[in-house]
Amino acid sequence: MCLRTLGWGTHIRALWLGWDGGGDGIGIVHLCFCLMLENVDKYRVESDKFVLTTHNPADKSLFDGDKRAGAKLFKPLNQRLEALQELLYAEGKHKILIVLQAIDAGGKDGTIRHVFDGLNPQGVKVQSFKKPTEDELAHDYLWRVHEHTPASGHISIFNRSHYEDVLVVRVKGFVPEAQWQRRYGHIRDFERLLAEEGTTIIKLFLNVSKEAQRERFQARLDDPEKHWKFRVSDLEDRELWDEFQQAYETAITETAAPHAPWYVIPADRKWYRNLVITQILINHLEGLAMSFPEAEDGLDQIVIAG
Repeated sequence: MCLRTLGWGTHIRALWLGWDGGGDGIGIVHLCFCLMLENVDKYRVESDKFVLTTHNPADKSLFDGDKRAGAKLFKPLNQRLEALQELLYAEGKHKILIVLQAIDAGGKDGTIRHVFDGLNPQGVKVQSFKKPTEDELAHDYLWRVHEHTPASGHISIFNRSHYEDVLVVRVKGFVPEAQWQRRYGHIRDFERLLAEEGTTIIKLFLNVSKEAQRERFQARLDDPEKHWKFRVSDLEDRELWDEFQQAYETAITETAAPHAPWYVIPADRKWYRNLVITQILINHLEGLAMSFPEAEDGLDQIVIAG
């Protein structure tokens, strides 16, 4: 049995994971594999002292268990996130922007599919930012982004984002260096505007290793039903691995801030990635101290006639 010693405070929660009568023969309540909530901030970046290579894509240091145990823990966490999203939508005061960035095969789609499973679609919008259209290119690069930021009571998830204009644009040389260098300041100002107008910004970089990317690419090639997810140009981008890693390190360093933090998520293990991201979102939503709107007077006296 692995039971992590926990203090009992507002930042630490033990979760009931069911009865475990196997293995040690003790037949005790299985309370192990608890996430220490304050420790997910170990993945948070807020300063310019950030070096991407010091972050291990295979890290799982906040969880003692394996994939099977992680699945048990994920269910109640996901249910808690569902409840908080319902509260967010009902109260209608706060706005949540989640930025998802990763290299190809980094797990953005899988994160959206698993972490946000069960949330009310009325209050959640996923927006992907692909190659700009001619109309979008005729405007400034943030023009197509701003209209998709969240309204009060809503969560917007950016699957890729305005950061592509300091990532792929930089690595592929689509604009001169002086132009993409200026964009860090633009992005800082843009995110400060959103934050000052009431948006909670959570930026997630899914950090995968080059070997994990290779395995995921090969899995797509080995499965005909996954061929649609692979492009030959993905291999060209893979040849630019070091350049993309440096671009991400610079973008995170330049734009991490208390009001718009980056989290560098270990993403080689998809199940651990999902646990950490769900816990981060729960922490942010609980920190908003939300409450349901007050009900009309006298509702407890109403009985619906048959």
